[in-house]
Amino acid sequence: MATEFSRYDQKLEFILRSAAQIFADKSYHSTSMRDIARATNVSLAGLYHYCKSKEELLFLIQDNCFGRVLERLEERLSDVRDPIEKLRIFIENHLSFFAANMAEMKVLSHESQSLQGDLRQHVSGKKDKYTKLATRILREVHDGSGVNLTVATYALFGMMNWIYNWYDPKGRLKVHDLAQNLTQLFLEGFAPGSSFEVSEGSSPATRKPERLARSKSSARETYSIVTFSIFTSLIGRSFLSVALVAIAFTISCPSVTRPKIV
Repeated sequence: MATEFSRYDQKLEFILRSAAQIFADKSYHSTSMRDIARATNVSLAGLYHYCKSKEELLFLIQDNCFGRVLERLEERLSDVRDPIEKLRIFIENHLSFFAANMAEMKVLSHESQSLQGDLRQHVSGKKDKYTKLATRILREVHDGSGVNLTVATYALFGMMNWIYNWYDPKGRLKVHDLAQNLTQLFLEGFAPGSSFEVSEGSSPATRKPERLARSKSSARETYSIVTFSIFTSLIGRSFLSVALVAIAFTISCPSVTRPKIV
């Protein structure tokens, strides 16, 4: 019986990964169950044995991803007390998981509103738990004076979640170095010696986190990370904005041919 369950589980995992890739390539609404059946070489009848509908497939992809990344994060944070280390682990855990699941990351980013009813509510519950955990860690790192913690939380996710647009997991910039760069950028800023201050109410906190070890990535890689982190924080999910920014960036930097670090 255990062997039978294991085979079922493995087949379902294969179907979910294949469906995620098709949703990422074509979009959820442009994909049919027949498309998924062809890609997986599973009959339509066989496909419905694993899921009742296309929406359930999307639900399983999202629920599986949030469940796995949360479970792994909670295990890694269980004995950690230092706030900076917690944040480093949070960023590295997120990036390492989704760098290995780039299609799923794109689906989670673009199809977050495609689920309805109880399925959407269930996934939203896991997303809220994950978001609140990030905010709690950021509150430990910084008391929030001068910077709104909600803004900081979603800016952090904006930096991390859009890497599928430009990061190549098979390139020379390894996930560990990417995480190190983004952690340093988030904690210290791109130009930590600048005089810019947030102009609301209280002044920014004077405590500076301990400087992380500098990554050995080249300056070009670091600037690429900064550039696309800024773009993704500004443009969110607007495809029109993505296109306009890409055009403007290409005009101003004609030597750039594609936003992938190789």
